[in-house]
Amino acid sequence: MEIRGEAALVTGGGSGLGEGTARALAKAGAKVAVIDVNLDAAKRVAGEIGGLALACDVSSADAAAACVKQAREAHGAARVLVNCAGVAPAARIVGKDGPMALDAFRRTIEINLIGTFNMMRLAAADMQALPSNAEGERGLIVMTASVAAFEGQIGQAAYAASKGGVAALTLPAAREFAKSGIRVMTIAPGLFGTPMLLGMPQPVQDSLAAQVPFPSRFGRPDEYASLVMHFVSNAMLNGETVRLDGAIRMGPK
Repeated sequence: MEIRGEAALVTGGGSGLGEGTARALAKAGAKVAVIDVNLDAAKRVAGEIGGLALACDVSSADAAAACVKQAREAHGAARVLVNCAGVAPAARIVGKDGPMALDAFRRTIEINLIGTFNMMRLAAADMQALPSNAEGERGLIVMTASVAAFEGQIGQAAYAASKGGVAALTLPAAREFAKSGIRVMTIAPGLFGTPMLLGMPQPVQDSLAAQVPFPSRFGRPDEYASLVMHFVSNAMLNGETVRLDGAIRMGPK
């Protein structure tokens, strides 16, 4: 797909993987809507790439619909949606103080899984009305899972369940949208240098990075973004979850 001059939506675009992706899409000539719950962060990135900053709680039907509408009015209907918005809280199912709060589990599912689905349904509806290219392609939706979807650790029950849901959503969505020429791909990152990991003490960072077989370091947002851009250009990539993890396989804890 030729993305130059086309509109793109990136959730979680104010930092980390989303920021890296927003920058890569803008460099390729896309009109990027940088969507984040933190409007200041979105404005910073959008200001540097010539994009549009929008605040949005992706788990809210009304907020997401309003956000997509604003982006459409500014840039036109999006050809590309990249879902990077998410949270990664840690809590045991039963901890020292008793069972995990159900609302904590629910909120993780709402943001990571329902929020991803929410943005997908809205963007796909717009994509279906777009004219197709010579190959019949109308759009691309990229979702973000995690290696925790397959090797969730102790304390990651909510996070792993949410990301497992994202991975499971990939194929049925790709099958449904195939008739419209819309592809659906998911990336399952390993340990990446996002604000969450980089905010940990250096000894903890070093210990985590050493667990990655090769390269023994955190992944970089530009490496995630590079894979997204390959998805954009390669029309045969559809309905798959791709691990991006340096061959790491997470242990129990």
